[in-house]
Amino acid sequence: MNCNITNNHPLIFEINTFPWLKTLSDIFGHPIDLNNIPIELIDQELTVFDAIWCMGVWERSPKGRNIAQNREDLQKEFQKALRYYNTDDVIGSPYSVYYYHVDAQIGGTEGLESFRKDIAERDISLILDYVPNHVAIDHLWTLEKSNVFVKGTIEDLMQKPYEYFSVGQDVYANGRDPNFPAWTDTVQINAFSPEAREKAIYTLLNIANQCDGVRCDMAMLMTNKVFKQTWGEKVGDEPETEFWEDVIPAIKKKFPDFKFIAEVYWNMEWELMQQGFDYCYDKRLYERLANEKAERVVEHLQADWDYQKKLLRFIENHDEPRAVSVFGEEASKAAAIIALTLPGAKLIYEGQMRGYEIKLPVQLGRNPTEEDNLDIMEFYEKLVKAVPGKRYSDGQWSLCELFSVGGDDHSNKNIVAFQWCKENERRVIVVNYSLRPSKANIQIQGIEYGNSKWQFTDLLSEKIYSHFGENLNKNGLYVELDPWKGYIFDIKKMY
Repeated sequence: MNCNITNNHPLIFEINTFPWLKTLSDIFGHPIDLNNIPIELIDQELTVFDAIWCMGVWERSPKGRNIAQNREDLQKEFQKALRYYNTDDVIGSPYSVYYYHVDAQIGGTEGLESFRKDIAERDISLILDYVPNHVAIDHLWTLEKSNVFVKGTIEDLMQKPYEYFSVGQDVYANGRDPNFPAWTDTVQINAFSPEAREKAIYTLLNIANQCDGVRCDMAMLMTNKVFKQTWGEKVGDEPETEFWEDVIPAIKKKFPDFKFIAEVYWNMEWELMQQGFDYCYDKRLYERLANEKAERVVEHLQADWDYQKKLLRFIENHDEPRAVSVFGEEASKAAAIIALTLPGAKLIYEGQMRGYEIKLPVQLGRNPTEEDNLDIMEFYEKLVKAVPGKRYSDGQWSLCELFSVGGDDHSNKNIVAFQWCKENERRVIVVNYSLRPSKANIQIQGIEYGNSKWQFTDLLSEKIYSHFGENLNKNGLYVELDPWKGYIFDIKKMY
């Protein structure tokens, strides 16, 4: 039943599984779990994607749920998302994993098998979560006598009660990122421990039997350098090998096509690629799209191909605010055109294509009620069909050169342009990533225009433009774009 991700630049759809199923149950008027997702819904909404990431399928911690229900800071976030919520809506964090077993409330292991079979028949792969840095504070491993976790002392517990907790006579550290307060619903795994690495391999082999890839939460926290900086003397000397260098090859030995996706920040993407990851989050692109000008976006896209092809691009996911609320409606469209047509993996989050604006905390099991933004929906319907897909999986990608149209007009600097080509097929993406009307002459490399006539079909507007080869040779392709507008051209020689 495996469905390997055969597109080197896959389009991935992230589903927040619990609230997604609750919404479907409300829409269809009867309980829906992973066992009985309507086939017509899969055919209508999911077949444009290469992979579905079902976020949050594992059993959640009972203690973690109680912690989430009682934290004042989280209660404020819950109220922002759901004006009226009750304790039943708070199901706990999916990243406080109690047990790597599909939760019975959403259909259990059999339900996941059923859903995986349905999407595999449509050539769609399944991605699940793996949380390497921690498990829930009430996980069964805490009852074992082992070195799987980072341990503390009674003094640690007394001095830092929100960073340490006790189980019987043992004191354990809560999971943490060195830059933020500890996650009090978790216990920190010791990345340097051989036992912990063995358990990670065993866990991932079990997960790999159930899906085609994993998104690894905060993957950089397990690198020797970061882990040592975070925990110091408590974890002793760095081992000779990296955590991921031990773990990933052990999984790929049995499942060679299994994909590893790293959530990674702090400019550590290349490092994790070298340690075995197939794709790494491109947070830098997100930040540049959200906060900077087109020139800085283009600068980022000048990196080597071996780096570009292993990045995962996004303008929204469960950790970030909704794209429309960050960028604004029109700029979010421009950002989406760029992010979803670049090399590497591309991620769309549930609700993004409907223009939703409310960010749902991961501890909640019910979506807020929002009206669909019909304009955004129409835009994404065209965009996902126009994205260079499997046909360009082994195609060539490159930036296009942009030239001023002359005079004092330098608005070409507001434009991002690049191309995909495969044999005689070619897609050219052009986006005015600015608040002002912009124009440019674009030099598209690798085309011998000759004296032929050429047809440029914009797959977003469905408009057709014709150009003569002599003019294209001399001046390049002239474009003029309103603020935040873009083209995805399919180019063909007419004669």
